[in-house]
Order: sequence, then C-alpha cells, then structure tokens
Amino acid sequence: MSEVDDWRAALDAAGELQPAIVTAILSAHGDRGGKAIDAVAEQRVKRYRDFTVVVGYESEYVIEDGGCTCKDSQYNLDADEQCWHALAVEIAERIDAIDHHDMWYSDVRDFM
Repeated sequence: MSEVDDWRAALDAAGELQPAIVTAILSAHGDRGGKAIDAVAEQRVKRYRDFTVVVGYESEYVIEDGGCTCKDSQYNLDADEQCWHALAVEIAERIDAIDHHDMWYSDVRDFM
C-alpha cells in the first residue's frame, strides 16, 4: 500500500475511498476525519437546491463555501482547519456520494 501525501488529489484521481486515502485523511484530520468518513458512508451528506447539509449527531449543519454552521467551526478551529461536517462534504463531492434532493432546504426546515 502506497503512502498518500495529498488525500484530496488522491481521492479526485481514485474516485473512491481506498485504505491509503482513509489513512491520509485520518492522519491529517484525526477524529474529525473519521467522523467525516462515517457521515459519508452513512449517506448523511445531503444537497438541496439552496444548501448542502450534513446530518450531525445533534442537528443538521449547513455547509456553504467550505464553512459550517456548527459550534466547532465557529469557536474552536483556526481559519485553515475544517470541522468534520465540511470535510464530509469535500469527501462526498469527490466520490459522488451526496444524497441529492430536488427541493429547497428552507422548505424542509419548516417541517422540522
């Protein structure tokens, strides 16, 4: 198994999660990377007409332009770091694993 220096480029090229890529994500992002991989595997990354949303453990979080509405992103991370929700979107986009919904998220929120 070869070592991966840039998990994003490797994932773009492979189009799927492979053991070396998973190792690279975990090495770069630790627990956040593991949670992101789990969210993708569990199909918790959802794209609506207006937003991409990750279903978290306590709520749903809107991801927009790489930023997230979660408290971790808002209070704990430096500008060059990402929460696991944003990482999940990046991973899901690269392997075509986003659950698409042809509706507005703002309409869905009205029912919650």
